[in-house]
Amino acid sequence: MTHIEIWLLALGVAMDCFTVSIAGGVIMKRMKWRPVLLMSFFFGFFQAMNPLLGWLGAGCFREQIHSFDHWVAFAILLFLGVKMIADSFKEEEQRRFNPEKLSVILALAVATSIDAFAVGISFSCIGVKAFQELLYPLMAIGFTSFFMSLIGLFFGVKCGRRFASRLHAEVWGGVILIIIGVKVLVEHTCM
Repeated sequence: MTHIEIWLLALGVAMDCFTVSIAGGVIMKRMKWRPVLLMSFFFGFFQAMNPLLGWLGAGCFREQIHSFDHWVAFAILLFLGVKMIADSFKEEEQRRFNPEKLSVILALAVATSIDAFAVGISFSCIGVKAFQELLYPLMAIGFTSFFMSLIGLFFGVKCGRRFASRLHAEVWGGVILIIIGVKVLVEHTCM
């Protein structure tokens, strides 16, 4: 793969992080550095690690994992999306979907990175044999996902302040998560 192809792949992988981060920023309503950096870090980390795991497991488990990974991603994103929508109708003190909580951040990071596992399998299929060949694409994916998450969170916070109450941001955030889940499911079941 050329450098341009690697960075375009990294950008494509990072788009789910960007979208989910916008929703998280809208819900946060103001910049809080700890959750912003944690979310960006974990999004980048899981987006980089899942292709590595996919590449490592490709030889042994390619068919078994490929048959259900999209269902796992769909189920997690559907659950989080429905929970976010349901919480939007509760009073502020009763809301449970909190993008500042580590458990929510980790669930989102795992859910958005499951399809990156398939990227690792594809690395194996195109003949990547040594870890050294994989290191540069993994770093590109991790850094791109980290920065796209940061940008998405900043954008969500800035837009969220103005529009969150009028646009019912948590409902739209939940809808976005469900759409991403459906997209992952459709991409894998229609192929």
